[in-house]
Amino acid sequence: MTRRIVIVTAVHAPSAPFLPDAYKSVCEQDLPDGWEWHWVIQEDGKTDQVAPHVPDDERVTFRQGRPGGPGVARMMALAHADGDYVKVLDADDQLAPGVLARDLAALEADASIGWATSRVLDLLPDGSTAGFPGDPQPGAIERGEVLAYWKANDFRAQVHPATLLVRRDLLLALGGWMALPASEDTGLLMALNATSRGWFSPEVGLLYRKWPGQATSQPSHTEAAERDARMAVVEARARSLADLQWRYPAEGQRLTGTS
Repeated sequence: MTRRIVIVTAVHAPSAPFLPDAYKSVCEQDLPDGWEWHWVIQEDGKTDQVAPHVPDDERVTFRQGRPGGPGVARMMALAHADGDYVKVLDADDQLAPGVLARDLAALEADASIGWATSRVLDLLPDGSTAGFPGDPQPGAIERGEVLAYWKANDFRAQVHPATLLVRRDLLLALGGWMALPASEDTGLLMALNATSRGWFSPEVGLLYRKWPGQATSQPSHTEAAERDARMAVVEARARSLADLQWRYPAEGQRLTGTS
């Protein structure tokens, strides 16, 4: 029986020209026997500017929908996420070699691990890469660790939400990405860390493209009042989940997606 990792990508017209690079990085992944990937690309809107950049591959599904931001697009893509695991890949980023197999191995080996992350390198406009300090120790990340670091370091987490591989049932149970104008992926990361153990791989798992058109480079992303509000609600949800003592896996839960 073949099992599947679903790669979920939100895209809009300005980032669509980067899809071929993302596709190349997906095709270069090696998965264990019995595993395959399915790439779901969801346009945030309905234009004629994205489809020409979508790879012609039966393993790729392309959908469109009314615009609502990347979190909404990813949520709509979940309707087609027919696999045990969901991997995040932004349209302008690239997977590093071997990351899917490493993430998968961590989650398949330990049913108490709900999600996996890995080291990130910034991919600069000239093609060079740059790292940054602050990675956690390799291996398991206990509940609350990411939230505590994020709160103590001006809302900057030591692991990157753009690198997440998540158990699909856990992702759905938490409601997916938060309904925020930005930081929706940070909101998911904090909810995951409040409820389940994670994993960090020190090998590079993602090339995070830096370019003028990306959402995080826009002035609105760092506008103080909105940023404070986003961070407040992200923290409040995570702490509420922790206070309610919701845990993954639940006691007696029959887990899927584990060997």
